[in-house]
Amino acid sequence: MSEKTISGAWNYPTRVLFGPGKIAELPEACKKLGMTKPLLITDAGLKDHDIVKNAIKLCRDAGLEAGVFANIKPNPTGANVADGVKAYHDGGYDGVIAFGGGSGLDAAKAIALMVGQDRPLWDFVDEGDNFLRVKEEGMAPVVAVPTTSGTGSEVGRASIVTNEDTHEKKIIFHPKMLPALVISDPELTVGLPAHITAATGVDAFVHCFEAFCAPGFHPMADGIALEGMRLVAEYLPRAYKDGSDIEARAAMLAAASMGAAAFQKGLGGVHALAHPLGGTYDKPHGLLNAILLPYVVVRNRTALEEKMEHLSRVLHLQGKGYNASGFDAVLEWILDFRKELGIPHTLAEIDVPDDNVNGIGKMALADPSAGGNPISLTAADYAEIFSKALKGELNHKRAAA
Repeated sequence: MSEKTISGAWNYPTRVLFGPGKIAELPEACKKLGMTKPLLITDAGLKDHDIVKNAIKLCRDAGLEAGVFANIKPNPTGANVADGVKAYHDGGYDGVIAFGGGSGLDAAKAIALMVGQDRPLWDFVDEGDNFLRVKEEGMAPVVAVPTTSGTGSEVGRASIVTNEDTHEKKIIFHPKMLPALVISDPELTVGLPAHITAATGVDAFVHCFEAFCAPGFHPMADGIALEGMRLVAEYLPRAYKDGSDIEARAAMLAAASMGAAAFQKGLGGVHALAHPLGGTYDKPHGLLNAILLPYVVVRNRTALEEKMEHLSRVLHLQGKGYNASGFDAVLEWILDFRKELGIPHTLAEIDVPDDNVNGIGKMALADPSAGGNPISLTAADYAEIFSKALKGELNHKRAAA
């Protein structure tokens, strides 16, 4: 990949301005969507960061009366969305700049939805035809600017929001929640700490992996997922070791968007468990996915043999020194990859308690992502996977490596 190949303008699944320095086009992007006073919405950790200050300055220098709302938790809540809606109306804003990682992007898209609704947020949970309740004319236009390479929320039609009363993560969905325009500038991800680069990067891999493994015929999603996994395998270690590697940062931004485009096909057991664990214990979503991945892979083995044969070839695992092919090679590589990136092997290492194993199993079964798992699992199965991930019991010769 050369520098000439890391810039472009795409229209799949929405228009994406991609490449170093593209953030300079933010004011014009806002104006094209009719904004004169955009509200930049991001998470609390980015509020005072230079990349936010620069984005606001760009807008104001171009005559846009931009403001900032950053009262967003790492796992956005319904209260965060309500506070953002109030800030939007109180400030008289006319559009949203969704800025940040998954939490900032998801919250911003939900706020942009809710500024024009007269029903509560939970009336738009992705069940049945709830999305038909949305007053589309009231939705605010959105420009999305990702600053991590993980969730791919910038090209998604939904937001994950935690209901604090039930500790459940809910999917809020409407087709027009897809941002009208995305600015993917790898320079905005250069300052991302190594441990966050690793966790969010593996999150992108998991999105691609679960989409590829989900049942059903969707060759476009499968193709995108396979290339996304190849990009992560090649470039995430580089971005982790050298955060200023702009080529690696660009590849990871692309892979994150590819994961979100691919998982329209479906997700699976990793996400089914990560959602209730994140909602209950307020742990980072990407890190949960990264830890859980091999435990779910082992449980799904009977349905994955053929797909893993294909994936092991795409990742060139035999050329990387793995004697086996197929499932065993992929599992060995996942364990080695996580170790190289400093990902913990157990949930206990990030202080997830074992006080509600059966309850988490039931919540995982009820999660919409469970429907995409390649084999049917019960609540007891999910509880068992959770328990093994707490203790590091992978039943594999390299589990403790």
